[in-house]
Amino acid sequence: MRTLLVRYGLAVTSIVLIAFLLPLGFMAQSLTEERAIAAGRQDAQQVALFTDDPVRLLATLADVNTGDRLTTVFTPGDEVLGAPAAISASVQLARTGRAFTANTAGGAEVLVPVAGSGGVTVVRTFVPDSQLRAGVYRAWAILLGVGLALLLVTALAGYRIASGLSRSVSDLADVAQRLGAGELTARVEPSGPSEVRSVGNVLNELGEQVENLLADERELIADLSHRLRTPITALRLDTDALAEPEERERMDAHVADLVTAVDTVIEAARSHRRRAPVRCDAAQVVRDRAKFWSVLAASQDRPFTLEVCDATATVAASASGLGAGLDVILDNVFKHTESGTPFSLSVSADKQSVKITVADKGPGMPDEQLAGRGRSGTGSTGIGMDVARRTAENAGGSIELGTGLRGHGLAVTLRLPRVLAEP
Repeated sequence: MRTLLVRYGLAVTSIVLIAFLLPLGFMAQSLTEERAIAAGRQDAQQVALFTDDPVRLLATLADVNTGDRLTTVFTPGDEVLGAPAAISASVQLARTGRAFTANTAGGAEVLVPVAGSGGVTVVRTFVPDSQLRAGVYRAWAILLGVGLALLLVTALAGYRIASGLSRSVSDLADVAQRLGAGELTARVEPSGPSEVRSVGNVLNELGEQVENLLADERELIADLSHRLRTPITALRLDTDALAEPEERERMDAHVADLVTAVDTVIEAARSHRRRAPVRCDAAQVVRDRAKFWSVLAASQDRPFTLEVCDATATVAASASGLGAGLDVILDNVFKHTESGTPFSLSVSADKQSVKITVADKGPGMPDEQLAGRGRSGTGSTGIGMDVARRTAENAGGSIELGTGLRGHGLAVTLRLPRVLAEP
């Protein structure tokens, strides 16, 4: 960013310098030429005063021809007085009575015609290039030096200004990144221009609001979870009252699972620390959950097919989280299809990804957007499919909807990146 701002400053300064220094340079060159031509014209006019007096004419010629400028007099009889010079076309044109200045080889010539009784005498003064360009290169060098000095000052000033602005923006970006990574206590010290300071203040307020909202959400979840303790305790008492040992043991296991889930929710709601990376074997999770759902399938006469790859299918998700996401998908099958509807559960893996698919032969889902939170089309909250979606996204994957068994029903696939190395 600093380099970009410095370049912008140099570009603007360069445009300003070109707009001002170039005209100044050409003006200096033009003034030098005009001064040299004016001096030559003065010499010619001084000689022209004595064209009728040969003695004073020769004296004046000798006086003006002491420098680089050379003055010549062409008489009507083609006699050449003063500095040697040929009768050129310009001299012939001046004999018509016209005074002018013309460019010639090595410089410029000033011609002044003087009419007399014997005809037109032409006074010619030659001004060499050395006088026409005297001081021009020095003027251009000074202007170039001034331009370079201004560019250097602009670069230094621009770098200091850009450094301060870049530092302020970098601080904003760093704090925004830390907030995005979950460090909600990160704050920025507003600095720089007023606009950047305003963004810093807004970012700090946003961090405080997010921190407060998440704290309120954690407290709410924890409170709701604690309120489940009472019905869970009543359920455990009812389970203990069952007469059949097998039924009591099975219900005890379900109650224990429910208690574990509630404890996990409370711990997650209370925890403010960053969680370490989690891993699980998706194939093993599917096998474990299939044992539970196969019993329900048998009770409803639902044909159930399980296909699990033999290899370990490690994904970046916890076993409980992946199991919860899988449960809501299977629960939808039982809720929204009639008893006896076949369904299948499969796991496949390649080097890059793991696919967990639940397919049924029910009526299907009319709107693929129903996978979003709050949308179900069946009168439910629609939160279940959103839980499955977030389970996949938290593991770096996605959820896909497709056609179910034998071209009918719905297939829900959790596509998760495969983790080849254990942490």
